[in-house]
Amino acid sequence: MSYLAVKHLHMTFVALSGSLFLLRGMLMLADSQALQRRVFKIAPHIIDTLLLVSALVMVVWSAQYPFVQSWLTAKVIALVAYIGVGTVALKTGKTKAIRTTAFVAALVIFAYIVKVAITRQVW
Repeated sequence: MSYLAVKHLHMTFVALSGSLFLLRGMLMLADSQALQRRVFKIAPHIIDTLLLVSALVMVVWSAQYPFVQSWLTAKVIALVAYIGVGTVALKTGKTKAIRTTAFVAALVIFAYIVKVAITRQVW
């Protein structure tokens, strides 16, 4: 498999992961019981695992590493923040206001990660 094919797979998993997060957040905002369906508990783990694997393959094949390349470092730090804030939005937020604020913050962080990936610029 070529680097370009892995890159396209990675971008597909990014789109799937982001879309699924957006859908789950909308369901959370609507207090929908659909959020409890099995597919919403399993699919994110599968998609995000494939997303991470494709990212690691690209890092190794391109020899561009986080903490060497500033834009990759920014993506890794933002990813950790996205996971943390996303967890508050969908699971641990005690009130609807906290979950809503965390959901919006997670979407902003997700957009930042995509922007950094496209431009390779931290700011």
